[in-house]
Amino acid sequence: MTEFDLVILGAGPAGMAAAAEASAQNVSVAIVDEQPAVGGQIYRNIEKADSARKAILGQDYASGESLAKATRSSGAEHFASATVWDVQHVEGGGAIVTYSVGGHTRRIKARALLVATGATERPMPIPGWTKPRVITAGAAQIALKSSGIVAENAILAGTGPLLYLLAAQMADAGSPPKAIVEIQSRNTVGSALRHFGGLLRGYRALLKGLGLMWKLKRAGVKRYVGAKDLKITGAAEATGVSFALGGGLQELSGDAVLLHAGVVPNTQITRLLELEHRWDDAQHCFAPIKDEWLESSSKGIFVAGDGAGIGGAKAAEYEGRIAAHGVLAYLGVMQAADKAARVTDWRAALAGEMALRPFLDAVYAPPAWVRQPENATIVCRCEEITAGDIREYAGKGCIGPNQTKAFGRSGMGPCQGRFCGLTVTNLLVEAHGRTPDEVGGYSVRAPLKPVTLAELASISED
Repeated sequence: MTEFDLVILGAGPAGMAAAAEASAQNVSVAIVDEQPAVGGQIYRNIEKADSARKAILGQDYASGESLAKATRSSGAEHFASATVWDVQHVEGGGAIVTYSVGGHTRRIKARALLVATGATERPMPIPGWTKPRVITAGAAQIALKSSGIVAENAILAGTGPLLYLLAAQMADAGSPPKAIVEIQSRNTVGSALRHFGGLLRGYRALLKGLGLMWKLKRAGVKRYVGAKDLKITGAAEATGVSFALGGGLQELSGDAVLLHAGVVPNTQITRLLELEHRWDDAQHCFAPIKDEWLESSSKGIFVAGDGAGIGGAKAAEYEGRIAAHGVLAYLGVMQAADKAARVTDWRAALAGEMALRPFLDAVYAPPAWVRQPENATIVCRCEEITAGDIREYAGKGCIGPNQTKAFGRSGMGPCQGRFCGLTVTNLLVEAHGRTPDEVGGYSVRAPLKPVTLAELASISED
């Protein structure tokens, strides 16, 4: 079994930045990632994107190229197209990572582990969301980054800045969406002004957002703000959306519906490691607890980037650099005074990036009817469990997500609760009048992803 000083799970901005920083101090670093190239979701395919695609995706995307190059030249060993399906604690600190590549399983040992697995889209269970021609906005953006494929005659629906960014990218690619149906209330902007100080500090990001909105207006993309009771229309497949707005009912037709209700930390691996998590009231999700150096509740295991709390690509990069110095001190490579001095500028930059976040979290908070959908709506896609089923389990004495598995198998499909976990927690919070921390989330067990018997058998070959 090969041993590294630092193993990084995820090759997004946090993982790449951490690899470059740690490798510069002559420690052995391995990056394990599912994608064939570094970049993560935000900088996906950055090394192969041509100038035309970079122009469509924007300068923020193109800026990831320098980070990818720094990672390539850092000396860190990159295990690409690797599916991590088990991570285990090592007594005294660190971890053993089990992953599969090309049908074969390998294990590597980490003296220190950095979990930088990024974010996943928040589930948006509404009537009809499981129909063909309905995908998430994030999936549509992946298709654009990876293959240059743009959804045509599409309707974007939900809430969050990604809707504007994707719509602008689609417009630049020559296929603007028919409309954006936004589910946040107009009143949220007024209530979010309590974060006025952060709004001023984050004015550059705010100006970018206003620029996107202006571009969409020029492209003729209509916005419907304050929509409620959103539903996917169509029988066998999606033909559009219907929603309540201003006391009336609206219906739009389209060839695809792209849903988005914000992003949340991907906590599958941190849950598997049984790290401590805490509910974030502002972001309406669980996030692992970490200290100022991004070390988790378990010795030698660090978390950084959106997987530790949503902050965006630049914030993730700064956290990755800070976490790397925390790792170096943990390994005894760097003294405490040195590590503190080296990250002063990055801490300041991180604070600047996070200044606007409270305002954004308040404006684009998912409404209650998305977090706690109506009874007939499917919440667990794998096992076809509805919100009404979860409420029924609660009425029979089910008090936590893990118990729902015994009542009706929710969370037991291939995704292990990635798509339904937050919704199930919210439904049980509603049913029992408890806090999310009291209700908790799904326990996660290996294998994290489906594996074959051959992959299990090949462990002995290592």
